[in-house]
Amino acid sequence: MEYAEEDEACLEQAQKYHVERPIYNQELLEGQLHRRERTPQTFGQRVAHSCRCSSKKAKSHLYSFLPILKWLPRYPVKEYLLGDIISGISTGVMQLPQGLAYALLAAVPPVFGLYSSFYPVFLYTFFGTSKHISIGTFAVISMMIGGVAVRVVPDEVLPEGYNATNVTELLASRDARRVQVAVTLALLSGIIQLCLGLLRFGFVAIYLTEPLVRGFTTAAAVHVFTSQLKYLLGVKTSRYSGPLSVVYSIAAVISAITTTNIASLVVGLTCIVLLLIGKEINLRFKKKLPVPIPMEIIVVIIGTAVSAGMNLTDSYEVAVVGNIPQGLRAPKVPEIQLIPTIFVDAVAIAIVGFSMAVSMAKIFALKHGYTIDGNQELIALGICNSVGSFFQSFSITCSMSRSLVQESTGGKTQIAGMLSSVMVLLVLVAIGYLFEPLPQTVLAAIVMVNLKGMFKQFGDVAHFWRISKIELAIWVVAFVASLFLGLDYGLLTAVAFAMITIIYRTQSPQYRILGQIPATDVYCDVEEYEEVKEHPGIKIFQANTSLYFANSEAYMAALKKKTGVDPCVILAARRKAQKRHAKAAKRASEPKKKAVLKLSNDVEAGVKHEIASEELPVNGTFTSVDDSGQDRSPEELEHFVEPKPNIHSLILDFAPVNFVDSVGAKTLKAIIKEYKEVGVCVCVAGCSGPVMNELARLAFFEDTVTRGWLFPSIHDAVLACRARE
Repeated sequence: MEYAEEDEACLEQAQKYHVERPIYNQELLEGQLHRRERTPQTFGQRVAHSCRCSSKKAKSHLYSFLPILKWLPRYPVKEYLLGDIISGISTGVMQLPQGLAYALLAAVPPVFGLYSSFYPVFLYTFFGTSKHISIGTFAVISMMIGGVAVRVVPDEVLPEGYNATNVTELLASRDARRVQVAVTLALLSGIIQLCLGLLRFGFVAIYLTEPLVRGFTTAAAVHVFTSQLKYLLGVKTSRYSGPLSVVYSIAAVISAITTTNIASLVVGLTCIVLLLIGKEINLRFKKKLPVPIPMEIIVVIIGTAVSAGMNLTDSYEVAVVGNIPQGLRAPKVPEIQLIPTIFVDAVAIAIVGFSMAVSMAKIFALKHGYTIDGNQELIALGICNSVGSFFQSFSITCSMSRSLVQESTGGKTQIAGMLSSVMVLLVLVAIGYLFEPLPQTVLAAIVMVNLKGMFKQFGDVAHFWRISKIELAIWVVAFVASLFLGLDYGLLTAVAFAMITIIYRTQSPQYRILGQIPATDVYCDVEEYEEVKEHPGIKIFQANTSLYFANSEAYMAALKKKTGVDPCVILAARRKAQKRHAKAAKRASEPKKKAVLKLSNDVEAGVKHEIASEELPVNGTFTSVDDSGQDRSPEELEHFVEPKPNIHSLILDFAPVNFVDSVGAKTLKAIIKEYKEVGVCVCVAGCSGPVMNELARLAFFEDTVTRGWLFPSIHDAVLACRARE
């Protein structure tokens, strides 16, 4: 016990520090420091340096562009291979049904979902930096692609007189055109991602903040769910895109509800129940199961067997996947002439796809202790999309559900992803035809169940309500705009609103008056802590924002309000009092004598005065009658003429200020000038080096405003102000 008390006493003693130094202002501090000499490089020198290539630099760039060259030679086979094989198989059995299902969302035949689950996944192994994410088809991106494809190639109303052969040809022609739209979209989005990566624009993902992404993906989940209702119910309706498409889709399904295919509904609901049971078992017994139960592939196999055995297509008119060509298609150049029509959509898909991938990659990198390169991720996704488009694949990104499976089943490197793509390849070249009887309602059930995690994001409303109303507003705007305006315009609206909230925050900062914690150099908000005390005659003002054109007027207004000192009001009152004093002095120097004197020699000397004027000399002094009717002596009058502020020094805490523009510098100079006219000295404390350089470039420092008014800390400024008293 005694040792514990001694340790505690020693700890308290060790936590104290004592520093004795001069009171520094910026001018004195810079006089004692010596700047490092830096020779600025010319533009030609910078270009020559960037173009210079050594063997070490070339090797570094090669490893950066092809990360597999760095990690594959050091791959520990005994430690990682078994885990990667198990993870690859587990992810592959999910990749297959999801590829088929998400192709329906993209409004293309299911086989193109398999192409998109092979080529891009295989390429990412060579160019990607994340060891755990699963690249491939994803519901949100597929839904965005489907919206573009349906808008460019809408569902056509079949004219009367068309026979079955004509209808089949018409639908095949429509699907072929939609495939061209999808692959051209993949090419363009891939080129955009590749260019952004080469230009080091990986930071663009920061503008898709978490509330925005979660609100957007929740709305996308609603879009996906409504689009799958017609497959679940087995009804035939047109597919809609653009604003209010979700409303039109629901209305179309409701109007056709009487034509529901009961067999399709029963099969779909049965699959939904089986999938939910499987997911619940995987969740509850996650630690006991060596690998998750692959319910999706089990449901696909059962659905295919039941459909083929009972001949659901002919007997009950259940829609099935249909023709799955065996083998791989020859490369084909996408239709370049479609680019102007789909450019804006390609930008949105490129940014959303990158944001999804890099957010999941960062989560796994942080968990497993390695780093990812955001710019290289952009390059990898760009290559996957652009090269894959020549082989008839549509845009891809990271799948959250598959990534979690790949990581949880022991995946260690990108080898797991490559093995999952090999499984898809085996299906394409060998057994793809076996899945032709697969009912589309089974794929719809897979899609709907996989939306469970996204629908849980509705709980974000309560979460953001507790922590931040602004982030809640971003979530709601992203959700509502994406739901009713469509995913493309909704995303643009949400990003614009998020930018507006940034402007709002800079224009609505918190303003504080700071005081000192006694016997320390720590300064806190005087309204928040009882122990904090202000120094008499000194006000310390802090605003947690930068000073620029949008908030400079608000900054000055808040300064006057919080300090209680408005130089304009004081000067106006002073001028008014001076005029009143001058008027009173003038009347006192030339008194109007309208008195009647009555002298009587019979009575003791007495004087009776009748005075018509307001002032009369008494004992060598004058009394003045002010507006309130009170008499004031000259001393009182002098005090009344010269109203003074209750402070002599004002300190502006610039520690939170990140930048100052020309308007902000002029505002700061005006503050110093105005307060100086009423006898208040203005100091700036905690100004950072970059802000100091900006002020110097803006010609802020001159004869009246020097660096001597700037201090490295609030405490230096306080001590300097007290020394001037």
